[in-house]
Amino acid sequence: MKALSVRQPWASLIASGEKTIEVRSHRTLYRGPLLICASRHFDRSCPDFPRGVAVCIVELANCRQFLRADIDAACFTGQLTDFAWDLRDARPVEH
Repeated sequence: MKALSVRQPWASLIASGEKTIEVRSHRTLYRGPLLICASRHFDRSCPDFPRGVAVCIVELANCRQFLRADIDAACFTGQLTDFAWDLRDARPVEH
């Protein structure tokens, strides 16, 4: 299974199903299960979120150009030169 490291609080937002678009500067041809891992690096406003652990498994359904319409689902204002990784069916990982 492929894995993707995501900083907090974004990793927890993906695990909760609130963030369904991950914004990346590169595209991927991969589709299928993807392990989302919370990076050890974090936003200082979120010190209590889990770090350095797997938080969920999602289905990477699509990768396409990021659109303005994706802003809410991405919980982020990405650039129109970025790529939207369409994440579905988040399943938390038990620790």
